Parts: sequence; structure tokens; C-alpha cells
Amino acid sequence: MEALAERLSHLDSHAQGAIRVVAFYDTLMRRRVDIPALARASAGLAGCAVGIRLHGTGRVIRISSDGRQASTPLHSASTTAPITLDEEEIGTVWLERPGPPSPLDDVLLDRLAIAAAAVVERYGPARTTMADPALVELAISSDSDEAARARALRLLGFAADLPVRVVAVHSQLPLNEVGALVCPAHPVKAASLADVGVILATTVDRARFPAGIRAGIGAAASPHLSWRQARTALRFTTSRRPTVRYDDLGALALLAQVPQDAAQGNADVAAIARIASNPEDLETLDAYCATGSLRRAAEILHVHHSSVARRLEQIGKTLGIELTEPSGLIRAALALTAWRLLND
Repeated sequence: MEALAERLSHLDSHAQGAIRVVAFYDTLMRRRVDIPALARASAGLAGCAVGIRLHGTGRVIRISSDGRQASTPLHSASTTAPITLDEEEIGTVWLERPGPPSPLDDVLLDRLAIAAAAVVERYGPARTTMADPALVELAISSDSDEAARARALRLLGFAADLPVRVVAVHSQLPLNEVGALVCPAHPVKAASLADVGVILATTVDRARFPAGIRAGIGAAASPHLSWRQARTALRFTTSRRPTVRYDDLGALALLAQVPQDAAQGNADVAAIARIASNPEDLETLDAYCATGSLRRAAEILHVHHSSVARRLEQIGKTLGIELTEPSGLIRAALALTAWRLLND
């Protein structure tokens, strides 16, 4: 390997040199080198210090041209390239060349980045968050048999003895960012299926979901059951309650099974549809149903509680429900939820 590096360092033909650089890294891959050995061989080939950084672990390796680990930068990075895996940037490689870049530096860094991604994948599980949608769909589909599901989870990097929780997400943010936030120190994978994002994780920190997204969190059961629960929980999310755990729904989850025709034909649901054209009334009713208190609803709405009382009196007349009675509050809350499920 050292002799090949020596020969490559004296090439005077750019095209021939590029071909030989590719052959150099193909040889390294066949030998299944690890990251330090990859950096050491690359530094010898480049004739200058080489650096590799993996974002997921924060690990940085810098090797000087003599094959020794460099503790302090010899020069600033003259050329850099990203390491990508599953269309996600997982690290960076660079050269610390004291003079102008070599004509083959771009080729060398490109092959080094590809080789580094292959090493990370081989000795993984991979540190990426984004995953192959086909594997994710196989893991959560009710049509998959247990053997296929187990294989898909294994390929995604989940150990056989770990429970996997599934999250259904509507988000404008990249799914890999959301996944890394809610499960920062444990295996997590994300993919987009049709119009719904999917996150698979061993743990989910509900408090870490960023603002502006909706997320339904399934229970840690079989992934296909957790996915069904996550989709149901997502339907119950609102701007006031953007993340919902299926376990927290309890008997409310039964509303998701009510046929649309039956819900639309219900008098209370139809009455909610009539007041929905007035955003202020809808917001007032939502705050009151969520809190069960005039004063707490007033705090949420930033108005005086007497104003809330007047609004609720008028809303109650429109609905034909006595909202100050416990039974009326329950009717209004159920009707409001059923109307939202029809319009999610």
C-alpha cells in the first residue's frame, strides 16, 4: 500500500492519476480498513495532513503525512468535502496542505468521503437519521410478516431487544432535524411517506419537539401497531396541543373510529360546524373545553373572564347546549373533537 501511494504521488497525468486514486481507495475498501487507517493511508497519499470529522459522535481524526496523529493543526484546511450517507451529511473530510491545492485533491477528497461513509455504514449502525423509505414502510406496514419486519428494523440499526416507538409527523422542518431533537442519544430513523413524516425511535422526548409541527406518538408496541396509533394521535393534534401521545387519548381514541356519515349527521357536530365560521367563537370554545374554567380560558385568550362568559353564553345558545353544566361541557368537547376529526 505504501509503495502504491509513493507511485501515485509522482504521477504527471491528471486523468491517469484520478484513475489510480480511485483504485487506491477501492483497495482500501476491500481491506475493510477503519477510520484511523483510512486517514493514515490518505495522508500518505496526499503528502499532507488529513482530517476526518463525524458529526454524530463528534469524533475528529487528524493524521500528518508521516502517519502520526496530529494534535494541533499544521495548516488551515485547504480543501474540504462532506461525508454523506442516506442523503444526509454525517461528517467532513479535509486536507491541510501548506501550499496551493494539488490537481488531484478534489478527486482524493471525493473518494475519501465515499470511503469514510462506507466505513461508518459497515461498522454502524449508521449515524444518519434519514432512512430508506422502503425499509421504514416495511417495518411499519401491517402487511409485513414478522421476519421481514425484524430484518427491516435490523437494517435500520435497531437492536432486536429494543422497543421501537413510531411518531407520525406533519412538519415544515427536515425530518432528520426533528428526529435528532426528540431522540438525541438513542437510535432514531426518519422518512417521508406520502404526506406524512415517520420517525422511528427507541425513546421520544415529547418536550423536545420544535414549535410549528404536529406529532402523534404511538405506544412502544409492535411498529405496525405503533404506526396505526401514531396516525390516530396525529388526528387529535391542534395548534394548542401540537403533540399527542396515543396513550393519553384513552376513550377519546374511539372517536376516530366513528364513521364520517354518523359524525356529520350528529346534531352537536353540525352545530359546531355552524359556529366554525367565526374564529373567535371557535377559539373561545376550544379554550373553555380544554380548561373547564372561565378564568383559565380567559388567561389563555388574554381577555377578561366576563368577556369569556358573555361569549360562551351566546355560543351555548347557538349550540343548544348549556355549557356551564358538566354534561354540557362534555357534549361540547366531544362535538368539537369529532368536528376536528372530520376536517383534519
